[in-house]
Amino acid sequence: MVDGGAQEPRREVDFVDADHWIDIFQLSARWRSGPEWNAFLEELDKEQAPSHLNTCNSSGLFHVVSQDKLTVSYVGSQHHGHDVGIIQADCPVPTRRAAYYFEMTVKNSGVKGQTSIGFTHQQYKMRRQPGWETNSCGYHGDDGNLYRGQGKGEPFGPRFGTGDTVGSGINFISQVFFFTKNGELVGSVPKEIRSNLYPTVAVHSQNEEVTVNFGNQPFLFDVESFIAEERFKQQQIIEKLPLPANVGHKIVRSYLLHYGYQDTLDSFDMASENTFPPISMAQDNVLNEQGDMYALQHRKILRQFIKNGEIDSAFQKLKEWYPQVLKDDMSAICFLLHSQRFIEYIRANNLECAVTYARAELAKFFASKSFSRLLQEIVALLAYGDPSDSCVGYFLDADQREFVADAVNAVVLSTNPEIEDAKSVLQSRLEKLLRQLTVCSLLRRQLRSDEGEVFYLHRELQNNRLGARG
Repeated sequence: MVDGGAQEPRREVDFVDADHWIDIFQLSARWRSGPEWNAFLEELDKEQAPSHLNTCNSSGLFHVVSQDKLTVSYVGSQHHGHDVGIIQADCPVPTRRAAYYFEMTVKNSGVKGQTSIGFTHQQYKMRRQPGWETNSCGYHGDDGNLYRGQGKGEPFGPRFGTGDTVGSGINFISQVFFFTKNGELVGSVPKEIRSNLYPTVAVHSQNEEVTVNFGNQPFLFDVESFIAEERFKQQQIIEKLPLPANVGHKIVRSYLLHYGYQDTLDSFDMASENTFPPISMAQDNVLNEQGDMYALQHRKILRQFIKNGEIDSAFQKLKEWYPQVLKDDMSAICFLLHSQRFIEYIRANNLECAVTYARAELAKFFASKSFSRLLQEIVALLAYGDPSDSCVGYFLDADQREFVADAVNAVVLSTNPEIEDAKSVLQSRLEKLLRQLTVCSLLRRQLRSDEGEVFYLHRELQNNRLGARG
């Protein structure tokens, strides 16, 4: 297995013939460990979120902000409509999520109760209420109206004043602004603004005072349940899409065929024999199994040998059945098999044999830039009294054997004389569909100005697995 924290080796391809070649190291990404995936996703999801009010970009003549930068009070005299005490958060709304939300509690509604909450863009005129200018939206307390870039408001919800907590959020799933009062949803409007937006509050008459909560304290509104409900709505829409009743069955079957899981396939067929209707001619053409049926028994045997750590037996059968894949003793598949044999010696705590085998079969690969970095990590297993508990202990995981078995499975499939594209052996139809799903999700997000949760297949599978356990 290629460590997610290490640099992946330069691509080395296995040539089956002049026209057929495959890059078996593409399979390594499938076998990142759980901690590696979690660290990877955490890094991708890093995004600054608002934590306090920005005292540098505000109408400072008309308000004063507390030391913790979470409370703002009006100190102006309000001679005209531009005497607004408006202030933005310290950074824009984070967009790699299903929704963003913050709250404001009115501690004192002052003389006229003209407090407001909403979103504005970075260059917003800091003398105007949110919603009075373009690229902004604001819910106002004195009239309960919603303002969306015009001086004239539209009826929206109840007024709010002293003691009330109002919230403002962006639902990136459905692309709407939504507002709450005292923990209850007031309503929503389409989000038609595409620029970066900043959480914004404003005070506009004497003695008005509000405190904001950017998530440092529990929200009055249950935003997590709100997001869960929105996701459920989306899932219902997806589940209503029409699909042939047995297409899922055929895709799973093709996956088992592709990877040579013959025993599982036989059990799967037996269990579903009376459950699914016969496959139609059209679907049969789309999901033609002839290519995946190729050398099924051989691939099953080879996979079992490797999963059991019997690398010598796997070598012997490959030489007997498919000598062409071992013709080049400096190929990627030879490197993986020799490396795995060395790893099995380490697993058995047979260090003397491991050293002897490394000198005889692995030393030559140090001359290859494609393998030297990875090989250094593999032979580093010798340096630890308990290699399984070391920084390179992942080589002793069952996933490493699976990776090597997948690589062998791929090179065997590539020897099929009927194959049109040797690269196709690296992925089953199920995996190709999942890749297409990922691409479609990315394109959909681009159409929404790159707003909303980023689709990570691994996270979705993990969430579904946890949900099934629950």
